[in-house]
Amino acid sequence: MKECKGCNYPLSVDQPEVPYTEEQIRKVFKSFDKNTDGQLSKAELQAAFAKLGAKWTSVRAWLSLWHADDNGDHFISLDNELDKLVDYVLKLGYTH
Repeated sequence: MKECKGCNYPLSVDQPEVPYTEEQIRKVFKSFDKNTDGQLSKAELQAAFAKLGAKWTSVRAWLSLWHADDNGDHFISLDNELDKLVDYVLKLGYTH
């Protein structure tokens, strides 16, 4: 919160951070399927994690592949693996 020098009140009121819902996380990841191939690459995962506010996007992308890439093709299928990815990301507690 910014303080006004010499004032007894803040310049702005901080809003409490609210956790992302399952649907919001799902929407974020789907929006980063930039080439519309129905799957998320590591680069697309990194961009999505950046949107969520992650600091180590490369690490998060790799870990999400480890948690949710059931067939080992190094992509997250929006049809078959997105639910598992969303479950993993919800546990990380991202807020907005």
